[in-house]
Amino acid sequence: MKTGHLQSVIKPLFADSDQAQLLSALSATGIGIIAIILLYVVISRLVLPSVEKLVLRLAPATTRALQPYLVKLNKRLAGFICCVVFLTSFHVVFPATDLYVDIIRTCVKAMMIVYGGFIVSSIVSIGGAIYNQFEFSREVPIQGLIQLVKLVTFIICAILIVALVLERSPTYIISGFGAIAAVALLVFKDTILGFVASIQIAANRLVTYGDWIQVDSYGADGEVIDLGLNTVKVRNWDNTITTLPTYTLVSGSFKNWRGMLDSGGRRIKRSLNIDMNSIRIAGEQLQQAIESELSLSRYIDADTLPDQVTNLGLFRRYAEGYLRNHEQVNQDLLLMVRELQPLNHGLPIEIYCFSADKRWIHYEHLQAEIMDHLLAILPMFELRPYQSVTGQLSTH
Repeated sequence: MKTGHLQSVIKPLFADSDQAQLLSALSATGIGIIAIILLYVVISRLVLPSVEKLVLRLAPATTRALQPYLVKLNKRLAGFICCVVFLTSFHVVFPATDLYVDIIRTCVKAMMIVYGGFIVSSIVSIGGAIYNQFEFSREVPIQGLIQLVKLVTFIICAILIVALVLERSPTYIISGFGAIAAVALLVFKDTILGFVASIQIAANRLVTYGDWIQVDSYGADGEVIDLGLNTVKVRNWDNTITTLPTYTLVSGSFKNWRGMLDSGGRRIKRSLNIDMNSIRIAGEQLQQAIESELSLSRYIDADTLPDQVTNLGLFRRYAEGYLRNHEQVNQDLLLMVRELQPLNHGLPIEIYCFSADKRWIHYEHLQAEIMDHLLAILPMFELRPYQSVTGQLSTH
């Protein structure tokens, strides 16, 4: 057993004992361990929290976002500093044989590497949290890049630990990766694809946090809550979570509703199927009856009517005028009522306009109100909606 300086100082205190060597060694080891624990407590509870408060005071806007990462960083820095102090003071404080010295030093160095990796990870997370405070971070998310940096950091840490245990240069370990490159590519296939996809997503601004996307192949229809290196999490409108591979957004097709949300309205595109047997020329008597009920002249310019207008023509013009006078319909975007190709289930009359309110519930209510109104006034134009016969006899 190699006698350290601290043990030499303590040993005279046990001069009267037959076990002076063992007692002094245990005392020196105990003092060293207690000193390391006290050092960790002082650094993690007093020194680094003071630095943390100073940082948060200088950047109060990011206090809530940075605090959890700074707490982790403090603990990891304290552990790293204790490992450094332990290594530098080992030969002075802790008595041990050469074999134990090598084993303990190797273990502590490995711990230092691990702590170093976690410190880099915390710093990267803090950088990401600061970046996310800027408005443009929603347009160019870097969560995938942050995860990639962390992954590379821990791969490097693993290489350094293996090199330390084998007492070889890290370049020797790296040179051996060529033999297992195919296996590595297979294992990290999703990560590599996700990394490439993350770059394309960020560069082309395909998806960002808060976007409403729809990926039918995965049953995803909702808001993006996490955009990672390997996976994208979508909170569906029924509050379930769908997870899909990041590269799916590049290799496949999906619908992003961001354009609709950024525009001035949300599109309404619905059709009424008219029974073609009910279409006829609208005489003056019918026009007068409609005028008395609906104030037709308010919605239709009489000068634009053909000599022989049909009841369906009147209905189309009325429907378009009704939409142009509706306060909840965006008048700056495309608005029209048109006929589509006649089908075996009637003549479709399509309503095409945009809701000024893009919120889902208000949009659905407006769409329903428009269709309800147009269906209700069809009989005034002596038109009938087409409806397939169910075979059920009426009891009335």
